[in-house]
Amino acid sequence: MIEFDLTIGGAPVKTARRFEVMNPATGTAAGLAPNAGLAELDAAVAAAKAAFRDWSRKPDAELQAMCEAVAAKIGEHAEELAQIITTEQGKPLNGLGSRWEMGGAAAWAGYTAGLSLRVKVLQDNAEGRVELHRKPLGVVGSITPWNFPVMIAIWHIMPALRTGNTVVIKPSPNTPLSTLRLVQIINEVLPAGVVNVVTGDDQAENLGAAMSAHPDIRKVVFTGSCATGQKVMASAAQTMKRLTLELGGNDAGIVLPDADPQAIAEGLFWGAFINNGQTCAAMKRLYVHESIHDAVCAALVEFARNIPVGDGRDETSILGPVQNRMQFDKVSRLVADAKERGTVLLGGAPDAGLFFPPTIISGLKNGDPLVDEEQFGPALPVISYSDVDAAIAAANDSPNGLGGSVWSSDPEAAKAVALQLECGSVWINKHGAIQPNAPFGGVKSSGLGVEFAEEGLAEYTDIQTVFS
Repeated sequence: MIEFDLTIGGAPVKTARRFEVMNPATGTAAGLAPNAGLAELDAAVAAAKAAFRDWSRKPDAELQAMCEAVAAKIGEHAEELAQIITTEQGKPLNGLGSRWEMGGAAAWAGYTAGLSLRVKVLQDNAEGRVELHRKPLGVVGSITPWNFPVMIAIWHIMPALRTGNTVVIKPSPNTPLSTLRLVQIINEVLPAGVVNVVTGDDQAENLGAAMSAHPDIRKVVFTGSCATGQKVMASAAQTMKRLTLELGGNDAGIVLPDADPQAIAEGLFWGAFINNGQTCAAMKRLYVHESIHDAVCAALVEFARNIPVGDGRDETSILGPVQNRMQFDKVSRLVADAKERGTVLLGGAPDAGLFFPPTIISGLKNGDPLVDEEQFGPALPVISYSDVDAAIAAANDSPNGLGGSVWSSDPEAAKAVALQLECGSVWINKHGAIQPNAPFGGVKSSGLGVEFAEEGLAEYTDIQTVFS
């Protein structure tokens, strides 16, 4: 039974109550997490605010060195954190699972540590000198989801630290344990109060809502659903908080008629089923030209049927369970409806517990729930099309705009189609391959602002123009 305390002001803080965190593979308790309330949140914000004075004044080189120390600590504890992630999130240790997530977390931390926002000289002549400075905001509130609990925490924490901000992070109540341990670990090399963590089951007091309205939090960075993102944005308005919102996606992939079905099958599968489909930028619907539709479906099914699904602690598992009952029920509802409208090519029926096999369904169209709604689970609708322009229009016919992809033997033809997609990121012959040196964010209802690279770093700063 895993059990951790809050970390506030560099010290462990116990709470009067704790709540159970479930292992989705077994249905048994994975551990106990502190059930914090508004008093603990206020204490965490106060600690971060107090630490900000000295942290924000550190020279850039010192901030970089301390961020590099954080990255090294993450690497040292990668296996320990991977084990906790698998226990509470369900994803396998292997494949694109917990060890892969920790590899990504360490890579992002290291890359972000090396970034810098230098003073930009806008003018330097006889009329005077004008400089653009980037200054830290203050306390950053981070609210993270349950699908990548450590990697997304790193996406939020590291750019905040690198730009001289302090942090209060609140992880999802479904997966708080790995974040609690992560914050313990990085506090071994950071000054007290620079990074603090609060957790709660969100039943008695909604910590997320309180964070987005808190007068001493200057910015909220949130990854999660569109509906919750809208609530964060509304409650942040009273204090004019800066916001970075990475929200839901309903990413479309378009397969052009010249694509090789066998060559793209593996990429299509992982584009859709990475983390069991529980990924904002996973491919959620696939449009395939009618001339190769059946061949693409056959190749995709053949690859998918050989992927082992099981308890993530089993070293042979490549996919695990759906993380929680609410998400499992949503996937089950959408698949049950799709079975009445289309043809099940693979899967289609829930397994025991929270396990749901990779499911591929053809014969659907825009307007069907599995196509229009973000399923966030292991179910992929395949839609046949005859006209490329119509496929582009169908792909864009969504309130979301996070990612998209085009698959073709002709990269230039694919790029011409890609540039017509209404999404923040687009990939050619792959899907969802984000990286720390490339800005990532959504358009339309999929978010506000970007993460990663210098553009993402700048979102944690205010601009000050100095005239001399």
